[in-house]
Amino acid sequence: MKTTRYFEEQVRRKRPYIELEWCAQVIASPIHQEHQADGRLRFWGEVTAPGESRPRYLRVVTLEDGETIHNAFFDRGFRKEDHE
Repeated sequence: MKTTRYFEEQVRRKRPYIELEWCAQVIASPIHQEHQADGRLRFWGEVTAPGESRPRYLRVVTLEDGETIHNAFFDRGFRKEDHE
C-alpha cells in the first residue's frame, strides 16, 4: 500500500490508532466517495475498532491515483443517511 510522506510523518504520529488495513478496506469498498477540487479523492467507510461496539466513519483521502493514502481520520460530521 502506497502512502505519502505527510501520511507517514504526520498522520501516523497524530493518529497511531488508525490501521492501514482499515484504510485499504474503505478505499476498496466505500459507502461514499467524492472528488476534491485539487484532484484528490475522499472515501468514507464504517470501521469498528477493537473493544468498541459501534462502528465509526473513517474518511480516507488519497492522491489523484485513488490508491496513495494522504490522510485518514474518523469523521464525526459524516451522516450516512445524507449520502444515500
